[in-house]
Amino acid sequence: MNTRHLRVAVFLAYFAGFVWSAFAFGLPTDRIAVLLWVLGGFACGAVGRPRWVWFQMLRDFALFVAMWFAYDYSRGVADQLGFPVNHTLPRDVDRFLFFGIDPNVWIQDKFCEASSVRWYDVVGSLIYFTHFCVPMGIAVALWARNRDRWVQYVRRLATVLFLGVATFVVFPAAPPWMVAKEGGMDPIARPTVRGWTHLGLDTVSRVIERGREIVNPVAAVPSLHVAFSLIVVLFFAKQMPKWLRPIVVVFPASMMLTLVYFGEHFVFDGIIGVAYVLIAFCFWSHRERTKGFSV
Repeated sequence: MNTRHLRVAVFLAYFAGFVWSAFAFGLPTDRIAVLLWVLGGFACGAVGRPRWVWFQMLRDFALFVAMWFAYDYSRGVADQLGFPVNHTLPRDVDRFLFFGIDPNVWIQDKFCEASSVRWYDVVGSLIYFTHFCVPMGIAVALWARNRDRWVQYVRRLATVLFLGVATFVVFPAAPPWMVAKEGGMDPIARPTVRGWTHLGLDTVSRVIERGREIVNPVAAVPSLHVAFSLIVVLFFAKQMPKWLRPIVVVFPASMMLTLVYFGEHFVFDGIIGVAYVLIAFCFWSHRERTKGFSV
């Protein structure tokens, strides 16, 4: 068996292990679990390759660790610096954009039924969850197949994450469900996980619920869910067939709609996320095109 076939076999075993773990314990959402699965994917991609590739793999993985732990600890930095949590600006911008209406309240009044789970609740739960696996899955696949493209991808991902973390520190902002809970807008539900429960996948629901207890609850601006969904499709847009390119809009737009419906983000949060992605892509595309920036 040559090394390429060996890597394919190892990746198939890795994927089978991931699927088994997902059904047995739920899909990973906490940071340590995600990073361990990423490390496993990187190791699969290095199987059968020279020793220097393994050292390169560990160095590249260390970048991922630094990125994500910077995000996770942004709340602590914000608390130490004493920046107050903003409860009004994102809500007020949404009200301005929608002529005095709170989009979160309006969409739940129209579509959210407390006594039943609708098909769009299930679809929304699936879309929401792509944030935890798709960007990282693409990073693993790119590293194993084409590290130069992986570097380009991570540059954009890291830039958006850096801008996001900086914003979380200086501008901690309450999400809609928190604003509503504190009386800043009409009551709204937080039905993010009930689509998974409806499908009988309570393990996924429990994992997401546990994840809520450890994540930064006021890291709402920008919405990294919207930002990462846009990065994923925008990065591959030029390689897509023309008929498929509308997904560049459809996927992040669906994510935005889902987050507003679930009460997780204001529209304003998503707009800032899109702006950060465009900044990152414009900066790195120009740099790579005109400066021949090494990968």
